[in-house]
Amino acid sequence: MSDVFASALTRKAVVGNDGVEFGTIHDVTLHPTSGELVDLVVEPARRFRSRSVDFETNADDRLLIPLDRVAVVNDTIVVDN
Repeated sequence: MSDVFASALTRKAVVGNDGVEFGTIHDVTLHPTSGELVDLVVEPARRFRSRSVDFETNADDRLLIPLDRVAVVNDTIVVDN
């Protein structure tokens, strides 16, 4: 994946490679020492909340999508689910 500024990711739509809409980027988490991107923090779409996926969630029920699951960053972010 080519370099992308974290600020360019906020509010982008996140979808699965099967077309399921997960939600929008709320934030990102970084490794405290290296500064490398670790997870995309995704605000789930309302209709998604009842779906079952294997992504972890944080205390605010936002999805934590590991960077290694990101397939495409363009107008929307596509993740392998």
